Amino acid sequence: MAKKKGKSVSFDAMVKFFMHNYNIPTKRDIDGLNARLDRIERLIVTSASGRGRRSNAAAPGSPTAETASDVVLNVVRRYQEGVDFAEIKLQTGFGEKKLRNILFRLHKLGKINRKSRGIYMLT
Repeated sequence: MAKKKGKSVSFDAMVKFFMHNYNIPTKRDIDGLNARLDRIERLIVTSASGRGRRSNAAAPGSPTAETASDVVLNVVRRYQEGVDFAEIKLQTGFGEKKLRNILFRLHKLGKINRKSRGIYMLT
């Protein structure tokens, strides 16, 4: 009868060996990457919410802070018969996409009405 040479290798040890040598990530590696991604996403959200969201230089939460929606609403408020898209764009200086999103949101909230295509007035 032939004797076994050396130590027997368990299946788990063999799997770990192949995973290590072929750089196959483990569940712990993937969980660590997900945790790092979550931290980065939170950092991006907090830094993005701190800049570019307010229309003027006042601190957020102060009474003089005015959102972009407030700026558009004030422009629409000045015109009793309604104001067109081009005039709002000219007075606010906002880009077309941003302005369309703001007008859509204000209409959805019921703060403005669409008199006709491209003409907006206060409710």
